[in-house]
Amino acid sequence: MKFTKMHGLGNDFIVIDGFKEDISIIEKKAKILCDRHFGIGADGILILLPSDIADLKMRIINSDGSEATMCGNGIRCFALYAYTRKIVNKKKMEIETLAGIIKPEIIVNKDIVEAVKVDMGHYSLLKEDIPMQGNTKEEAVDFDLIVDNSSFKATAVSMGNPHCIIFTEDVESIQLEGLGPKIENHPYFPKRTNVEFVEVISDSQLKMKVWERGAGITLACGTGACASAVAAHKKGLVKDKVTVKLPGGDLFIEIMEDKKVFMTGPAKEVFSGELELSYL
Repeated sequence: MKFTKMHGLGNDFIVIDGFKEDISIIEKKAKILCDRHFGIGADGILILLPSDIADLKMRIINSDGSEATMCGNGIRCFALYAYTRKIVNKKKMEIETLAGIIKPEIIVNKDIVEAVKVDMGHYSLLKEDIPMQGNTKEEAVDFDLIVDNSSFKATAVSMGNPHCIIFTEDVESIQLEGLGPKIENHPYFPKRTNVEFVEVISDSQLKMKVWERGAGITLACGTGACASAVAAHKKGLVKDKVTVKLPGGDLFIEIMEDKKVFMTGPAKEVFSGELELSYL
């Protein structure tokens, strides 16, 4: 099986062309494929597939074998892969995901790809969209979240996938490895959730660390950066244009009046290879 390794701000992926490769074993073998000692190593797997409603379809398999609805860093890598291999012969494309049609745009300067800007669609704060337990018609803003006898004020946002955002004065002091899985699997979130701890640096900058649903601690999360910017904007902490600083680098987020969100950031191809299937 041929594959390509890519990353967006250190959030790394195995990219597989489903037009050419047999993908039937991917979900069952995702754990070993993503294992950094016994496999290729990645936070997740991106699979290119045909679509009846868009230019391509993207399936996202997390490192634990579960399927994700959407991935912000992944969609940038996916779009770059499709563009550089001329699978899609245009800079603006439409990609089908479980979260709907996502629209990335390749930003090129003098024949060099500088970044990928993505129309991430519309956000929602409604509990029914996240989803969350409780009154599903109310917004999940500043609700009380109890974890290990500690109480947090949290805000939940859907970016096509669920996010639980907690603001803190010092994000570096957060024990994410302990809190992340407990919040991910909290009873409030019937489909689990991504977890972001966020520090406000200024009205145009946030610092964020993330525990991703199905992947654990990663260096970046595109949908998480969008959700964190939305939560901060909703609370009046930032303006509508925000740089989110992540361990792997920066993402630029724009929040529009119609609740649409745009994300701009890099995507990089690292290497390509061929996996011996008998090894699996």
